[in-house]
Amino acid sequence: MASTKPFSEAVKARRTYYALDSSSPIPDARIQEIVSHTILHVPSAFNSQTSRVVILLNDEHKKCWDLIAEVYKQQLSAEKFEHANQRFQGFRKGYGTILFYEDTDRVRDFQNKFKTYEDKFPGWSEQTSGMHQYVVWTALEAEGLGVNLQHYNPLIDVRLETEFKVPPTWSLKAQMVLGTPTDGPAVPDDKKEFDPVGNRLKVYGAK
Repeated sequence: MASTKPFSEAVKARRTYYALDSSSPIPDARIQEIVSHTILHVPSAFNSQTSRVVILLNDEHKKCWDLIAEVYKQQLSAEKFEHANQRFQGFRKGYGTILFYEDTDRVRDFQNKFKTYEDKFPGWSEQTSGMHQYVVWTALEAEGLGVNLQHYNPLIDVRLETEFKVPPTWSLKAQMVLGTPTDGPAVPDDKKEFDPVGNRLKVYGAK
């Protein structure tokens, strides 16, 4: 069931999709397989393996966004919440949410083990989380899903920890919403802007 799309094509095709419905073109087992494969094979500094992931599908996904809405309703004015809730309800229409965490105990263990690099491990932890998010995002879209990435932490952290039995030492980094696209990407292909690669790349010694 693996995607046959070439890697470079999958990287290019990865986009943000907000218009999603509550279906998936692949079975739940395949979603879990993609995430498990990512956890096993995405690198981390000193092989620290600090990333942690929670997959929420179907009713658990809907529950997640109901809880997020409850948290924000307590924090925002009625007017501001009405606007925010439109977004929450849009995410709720999707099929699933993947929560990306970093294990702060694991980070601390490596800080203590390698004192020379103690101040670097928190940053390296963020980097490996970003790699996990990117690989999962690209792989899911190669399978026909649409994805968008949200960051409503830290306000929602404790509520989700309680509901989904997440250890308090896991630090929430992002919420990835997925589902079958019902419209094109947030920015159409012909509207996507790119800064010139020449301004962002230097090469020395190439033959």
